[in-house]
Amino acid sequence: MKKPQAKKTKKVLIARNPLSRSLRSGSLPQKGESRKVLIALSGGIDSAVSAYLLIKQGYQVEAAFMKNWSSTAGLLKNECPWLADRQEALRVAAFLRIKLHTLDFEKQYQDTVMKYFFTEYKAGRTPNPDVMCNKEIKFKLLYNWAMKNGFDYLATGHYAQTRIKNQELPARHLLEHQATAGGRIKGNKASTLNPQPSALLRSKDEFKDQTYFIYNIKSEQLPHILFPIGGMKKTAVKKLADKLHLPNAGRKESMGLCFVGKIRLNEFLGQKLKPKMGKIVDQDGQILGHHEGLQQFTIGQRQGIKVGANGPYFVFKKDLKANTLYVTNNPADERLFVKEIQLHSLNWISPHYNLESKIPAYRTGRYNLTGRYRHQGELVPLTISKIKKDLYRVVFNKPQKAVASGQSLVLYKGKECVGGGVIV
Repeated sequence: MKKPQAKKTKKVLIARNPLSRSLRSGSLPQKGESRKVLIALSGGIDSAVSAYLLIKQGYQVEAAFMKNWSSTAGLLKNECPWLADRQEALRVAAFLRIKLHTLDFEKQYQDTVMKYFFTEYKAGRTPNPDVMCNKEIKFKLLYNWAMKNGFDYLATGHYAQTRIKNQELPARHLLEHQATAGGRIKGNKASTLNPQPSALLRSKDEFKDQTYFIYNIKSEQLPHILFPIGGMKKTAVKKLADKLHLPNAGRKESMGLCFVGKIRLNEFLGQKLKPKMGKIVDQDGQILGHHEGLQQFTIGQRQGIKVGANGPYFVFKKDLKANTLYVTNNPADERLFVKEIQLHSLNWISPHYNLESKIPAYRTGRYNLTGRYRHQGELVPLTISKIKKDLYRVVFNKPQKAVASGQSLVLYKGKECVGGGVIV
């Protein structure tokens, strides 16, 4: 008698995508944990790897591509990278098998980031459009869109980290925090916001750390923001992208103005700010030559000062009323250094260091912190104290070189980014 043959099982091909196995093997969030995430997908490697890591961890992931700039933006001399960026984002989304939303924030970008950009340069200051873009677009418009459309988290490819603080807060502050952050946002299907205070920390990769650009995040947002690659080095992110065969793994890192691309700053500014000839004067009061607009220069700058011999020269002052640029050929000139500055528009992420705090336990006259006034700049010790509403005094332990009005000074206590403001 023949033995009955075993029933053949039909093989099911899930996909030919090399991610198939790893996407199914990710560890799921804890029971009861919110799990719906919107990832800001730019078309670059960092956001693509971030999306993969979220999927692998078991989150329900959808992506958003933001259209902030195009050839219809009203300025003639600009590159228009958004179509190529969106195409890359579409390829990544298809590869990861996640839905991609395209959100048009172009008008808002014009009304906030671009208006700020030209206004600041016209006033003789040195703006940071990346800081403003994160403040007004990513962590305002995009964050609000995510919350109103039922997502529990917004994730980005920034090199930064968050954590829930271990220490307990005084009951009075906890109630205050719950009052501002504990309620549902209208239209949000997610659970109530986490009432526990969170901290923004520098990334594992100190060179790539981007907390400088995102210091305007609100403390009540932190429990609902994820930075999946914040605990990785850039080299590890690139290796993972290659290993996974992500479609954009070989793409070079984008540089230039936030969402606009590579520009020639003087030409770009010249579309709104017309040339205005003025004198270039050295440290001894001698006229060396002429410039075509103070907006082309910032404090400490040495490039583009075309005055001939005895250089290089460094900008130490801009006189808007006289339309005069002052320079020195002494890199150790004391006029290039400042010991004290003032800040405005200060955002405090950590309540522990908030000089505006109404909590007696946190109220103090001043704090000893560290800070940096340019991305990848050295962390320098300083003391900050309040002068009056929205105006603060910062005293550096040692004089600092080339500190320009309009730049952001970002504040740290150890690894924690506690806030930051704009230099007067």
